[in-house]
Amino acid sequence: MPICVSTIGWEVFLVKLDLRPLLAGDRLLRFEYELPLDTDPKDTSSFLYGVRFPSPMKVKGDITNTAGYMRMTLTLSADYVAACARCLAPVDGTFTLDLEKTVAPRNLLGDLTEDKLDDFVIIEDGFLDMDEILLQQLEMEFPIRFLCKDDCRGLCPKCGTNLNDGQCDCETWEVDPRLAPLAKILEQMKNNK
Repeated sequence: MPICVSTIGWEVFLVKLDLRPLLAGDRLLRFEYELPLDTDPKDTSSFLYGVRFPSPMKVKGDITNTAGYMRMTLTLSADYVAACARCLAPVDGTFTLDLEKTVAPRNLLGDLTEDKLDDFVIIEDGFLDMDEILLQQLEMEFPIRFLCKDDCRGLCPKCGTNLNDGQCDCETWEVDPRLAPLAKILEQMKNNK
């Protein structure tokens, strides 16, 4: 299988697919590999802040060459651990994404604008840099928040008690005066049930 994997330092992996056989006329390239996701869950500048990936992302797909027109289809799946957006309890699961893109050498794309280039996966010197493509897709498609359950009650804003485990002893908390009209509407909605 024409996959080049190299490491730089200890944590960075570069996965490049060798597409030279396809460019020379082969019809199909199948690939399957794992890509470690060494993201820092404490990096507040990252879109994946607070998310940990306990195992490598699994990637499986193929690139089909039909008379010079190449199409890539792949599926990626990544196990994750994140915190519930309401109560901070750990939430784990598997994120799966199917991706389909046209593959083309840069010299054939001409002067396409940046938004048009998003429709393509670009071959550089006969190789396809999979890391960049997959990490971009992961960041664009990964959910921005998780809930431990749909009806999670969250934490008490005064004492921090997890309200899923039971009611706390805090008196009802004051409503911000700016939100008082909304609280009134909510109370009316509860009474109309």
